[in-house]
Amino acid sequence: MMQITISDKILHFKQPAGTSRGVYTTRHSYYVTIEKDGVRGIGECATLPDLSCDTLGSDDAYRQTLSQLCQLTASMGSIPFDLLRPYPSMLFGLETAMAQVNAGGSLDFFHTPFGRGEEGIPMNGLVWMGTFEEMYARMKAKLDAGFHCIKLKIGAIDWDRELSLVQFIRQHFSKEDIELRVDANGGFTPENAMSRLEQLAKYDVHSIEQPIRQHQWKEMAALCRNTPLPIALDEELIGVNLKMMKEDLLDTIRPQYIILKPSLHGGMRGTEEWIALARSRGIGSWITSALESNIGLNAIAQLAAKIYGPHISMPQGLGTGQLFTDNIPLDHAVLQLRGDKLWLK
Repeated sequence: MMQITISDKILHFKQPAGTSRGVYTTRHSYYVTIEKDGVRGIGECATLPDLSCDTLGSDDAYRQTLSQLCQLTASMGSIPFDLLRPYPSMLFGLETAMAQVNAGGSLDFFHTPFGRGEEGIPMNGLVWMGTFEEMYARMKAKLDAGFHCIKLKIGAIDWDRELSLVQFIRQHFSKEDIELRVDANGGFTPENAMSRLEQLAKYDVHSIEQPIRQHQWKEMAALCRNTPLPIALDEELIGVNLKMMKEDLLDTIRPQYIILKPSLHGGMRGTEEWIALARSRGIGSWITSALESNIGLNAIAQLAAKIYGPHISMPQGLGTGQLFTDNIPLDHAVLQLRGDKLWLK
């Protein structure tokens, strides 16, 4: 007999998290707890306003739908994956809770070296949007902490100042010293994107995420075809939940990389489907978190370890666990940063 309960919590950011879509100061997360045969598992369900495809317009509507899907899952004794394709954040939470139950309550969901605490996962150091001075200070803190891959969120302040920050990095650190990624969050336009990509390419940028807003397939395909630096799709993948839609997107745009956030891109199963389709087309990928608490972050790290491990070399985007003043602790374990690697201890 399976029982599923729901709780929720408002998480508070240590400092405002700025993106090109606005600034987040809090995060509302729902937690589903599955109990089956005396074993308990917990998963996180949370959306990002103006970004997730399953916000449903209000917290009440979201909770009501989540409750109905939990009841259905409990009555069936398993997750109805196809029915949950339109609700990736809910699917991700249920998958996480079920994975822990199937692991006997352990946080080592997939029996990996990471899950056993034997190896860490390399990460990029995330530098949030802000003033030039704020971004510079955040970048220096990441470098001082030992990160070898830095990701800059751009598109919020004056372009020339953002470009000067990239230039500053390269004046002091070569591409062998620092792998530099940038995330435009759709902040460029089809008219100015190529010239900005050409400017960035002068500074040995590893890749740029989502240079223009999603749903402009023709324009994005042209950018990917002619770009002087690799383009990674992120927001473009949101709401593309059916396999044939995923195939159509990849075949039309032909990006160099895709970046998967399980709570946005189809849960664990949808993320694995995206990556398999990309691999068969010679398209690279990595996994990132989407401002989850420790519950969701652990699940994403476990999934990354399963897909890319052991001995992951590509830095993943798993650095959001330090963002909250009131993060939820994990049962009998701690997610810990050591240098530029995330460990479960």
